[in-house]
Amino acid sequence: MSSRDCRLNYDEAVAFLDRHIELGWKPGLERIRRLVEIMGSPHLGYPAIHVAGTNGKTTTTRAAASIVDCLGLRTGTYTSPHLQRIEERFTVGGEIAKPEDFAQAVSDVAPFVDLLERERGERATYFELTTAAAFAYFANEAVDAAVVEVGMGGRLDATNILDAGVAVLTGVSIDHAEYLGDTPAEIAGEKLEIVKPGSVLVTGHLDRDVAAVADRKTAATGVHRYSLGRDFRVEDLRMSVGGWAFDLDGVHGYYEDLYLPLHGRHQVANAAIAVVAVEQLLGRPLALDAVQEGLAAVRVPARIEVVARSPLVVIDGAHNPESCQALARTLLEELPPVAWTLVIGAFRDKDITAMLVPFAGLAAKVIATAVDHDRATRPDDLVRLIDRVLPGVPVSSAADVARALDIARSWTAEDEAILVAGSLYVAGEARSCLVS
Repeated sequence: MSSRDCRLNYDEAVAFLDRHIELGWKPGLERIRRLVEIMGSPHLGYPAIHVAGTNGKTTTTRAAASIVDCLGLRTGTYTSPHLQRIEERFTVGGEIAKPEDFAQAVSDVAPFVDLLERERGERATYFELTTAAAFAYFANEAVDAAVVEVGMGGRLDATNILDAGVAVLTGVSIDHAEYLGDTPAEIAGEKLEIVKPGSVLVTGHLDRDVAAVADRKTAATGVHRYSLGRDFRVEDLRMSVGGWAFDLDGVHGYYEDLYLPLHGRHQVANAAIAVVAVEQLLGRPLALDAVQEGLAAVRVPARIEVVARSPLVVIDGAHNPESCQALARTLLEELPPVAWTLVIGAFRDKDITAMLVPFAGLAAKVIATAVDHDRATRPDDLVRLIDRVLPGVPVSSAADVARALDIARSWTAEDEAILVAGSLYVAGEARSCLVS
């Protein structure tokens, strides 16, 4: 696997990947399959949990990996997108890859990418390369298991070369409709293609139409599905300081006095799914202390993350209607009743109107902004949507996130609060400005 004689440094590794960004998303698994084949199939060296869903994937992925680590196994975790630095996508044993290890993983992939592109006469995509680099990194680190988050959809996602023993579907709502379908059932069909014969499927709460698709998929593949609320359930859920406490009646065991240090009751469902996914990976009940320790250690930046006080500043990567609804509900339920200054930026392919609706009555002021991305909605266009959906709310605009935060601070008293939302990319830039 190693190519240490032609090693890239960190900046060279980032530049190598960045040269493939403009290719965007190119559906199909032929390139990634051939790439890992000529690399020696590093993705086949460890059992895996494969996590799909419209929302909640990253939390579920991180929670599952944390529990596996606390059980004494060495876990590789792959998530996307990153917030601030590319190496955030790769963790082993709960630690983000060091810059030099990230550079080594890309160095291991680069010669094979050149070979692939000469052989096929087409270039690989950025996500295909980061996926291959993650598998190379996990192989180099000799992980015992991997927890891998789907990038988008499932059927044609580069991660779907995995033959994971456990597939997860956190839930389904409409997002990326131009690629995945116009209805939750159609989107579920795409996401459930990560289910392979011989695996197990663990799902969150699914609408009737989506559950029917899941049942058809499991019947066709001979796979058993474990469903939240039917086969395992959260009990005695109660708000705690900085998060939630609960018990979990799992599939193989009962787990008491669990604590999840995340805001949002919806995150408890993701944690429950993670526990059962690990149960299914190992095929047995889990040690209670490992589950307790694993969940208590979960950190998911930019998911209702409090990054400052006086004024209170919260960053969240909510980027579709369902996640914005969950965010607004959490602010009302768990955080002080204050006037919120909303800093928001969103991509053009999102249902921005539906994303704004949950903030009616919550946002006292709004600042529209954008990241430097070809999919970003121009701030002036976003202002017009805000005026229509949130009439009477004072609105300003800023060309970039740093300037938007400056305006927000000037608008917000110490006993008020600032919320940054609308995109993980906006959340990442805000985090770079606010968190050292």
